[in-house]
This record gives sequence, structure tokens and C-alpha cells, in this order.
Amino acid sequence: MEVINIEKKAFETMITRFEILADKVQVLCRKFGDKKLNEWYDNQDVCLMLRISPRTLQTLRDNGTLPYTQINRKLYYKPQDVHNVIKSNHLK
Repeated sequence: MEVINIEKKAFETMITRFEILADKVQVLCRKFGDKKLNEWYDNQDVCLMLRISPRTLQTLRDNGTLPYTQINRKLYYKPQDVHNVIKSNHLK
């Protein structure tokens, strides 16, 4: 294990900046708290709704027909985007 020594003043400054950052993150979480991930669909939801295979879903992503968001290795879709695909008859 490596030990690093820093001055007390530098450490206190670092702690203060971390607290400021934490406060800003909390404000953003409160501000955008209505954008909950549980309101989004995952691959399985979309495949069942559109009655398509995972490969067809990938094609819709690849050609830009269906926007998505990736968090780690999982893909999510906004409900409105899925409904737009249904309305635009891309699945004929």
C-alpha cells in the first residue's frame, strides 16, 4: 500500500470542494428526478411491444430509426420513441 502525505490546508480544501460537488449533484438529481429510468423500456420490452426479434431491434438502432441510450452494457428506449416507430409504420 502506498501512503501519500498532504498538508492539512490542502486536505481541507479538497474536502470542501468534494462537498460542493456533492451539493451540485444533489441539486441536479432533484431537478431531473422526474426522468426515472424505470419509465424507459429495455430490449425485451421493446421486442415484445413491437413483436420483433432482437436482431430486428438492432437493425432499427443501427439505421437510426429507434433512438436509444446505453448505460453500461444495457440499452434503454424512451416510450415516446417506441410509439413513434409504431406510428410511422417502420415495421411493415
